[in-house]
Amino acid sequence: AKAYWNQFDRAPEFVVMFIPVESCFASAIERDPELIELGVRQKVFLTTPATLIALLRTVAYGWREEQIARNAQEISNLGKRLYERMRILSNHIADLGRGLEKANKSYNKAVGSIESKVLVAARRFKELGAASGDDIRILAPVEVTPRTLTAPKSTDEPDDDLQETVIE
Repeated sequence: AKAYWNQFDRAPEFVVMFIPVESCFASAIERDPELIELGVRQKVFLTTPATLIALLRTVAYGWREEQIARNAQEISNLGKRLYERMRILSNHIADLGRGLEKANKSYNKAVGSIESKVLVAARRFKELGAASGDDIRILAPVEVTPRTLTAPKSTDEPDDDLQETVIE
């Protein structure tokens, strides 16, 4: 009737009454066969050395399962956050790739324009003897374009044939 579990915020909803001598427990049950049921109704579990070990192992198993469940929930939460971060990062990388492609196109247009319009006239100065020193360097367009991100679609089984591609 003391309801020990009500005295603490985190406590089991029952108490264990340990009876250290098996024969005393057997005598008590012989005298009152309802003793175990009465204890259960009062949230008092009667234990002896033999049953205490089983009870403790059961409690330990329950705690392990609870920890596994908590870990699984944490792993799920981490996975959701990681997925969202990867989604955002892939958007940033795609934007960066588009920016690199645009910069590459702009560079190539500028090189084409300067080579065909400006440097042709500037090189004439040297031909006419009005300039000395090294020749004006020939500019070449940049032909490398950013790689398109092409991750395989998600599957249930990992693809062992995937190889890491190195871009130089």
